[in-house]
Amino acid sequence: MSAPEANHSMRTPLARARGLGSAKDGVHHWWVQRVTAVALALLIPWLLWFLVSLIGADQDDVRATIANPRYALPLLILVLALFWHAKLGLQVVIEDYVTTRWLEIAAQLAVNFACVAGALTGVLGIARCVFAP
Repeated sequence: MSAPEANHSMRTPLARARGLGSAKDGVHHWWVQRVTAVALALLIPWLLWFLVSLIGADQDDVRATIANPRYALPLLILVLALFWHAKLGLQVVIEDYVTTRWLEIAAQLAVNFACVAGALTGVLGIARCVFAP
């Protein structure tokens, strides 16, 4: 009797099938997408109210208002939630509709880069208002 071949397995078909599919990351991705959506659903109306309240204010007044932690913290949460939500949503769209592997990787890299750049720009802008002399 010869030794079993390398591609033969003692696992049952069900055990092999259970090992396929996602890397058990789909539920986390789904939850984070929903949590950021709820955060945005609450913060976008607040942002609109905040922007309307600043109509007619000069640059120094706007900077002083943003420097207030009562406004800076929600703005930071908004910026981070916005770009994280966008990254997660675009990631799913690219995974579902881009079939060429190199194009999918390039698109994912571009989305990640753009979202990190946008989030950093927003955070640095708010930080500049908060820590300005």
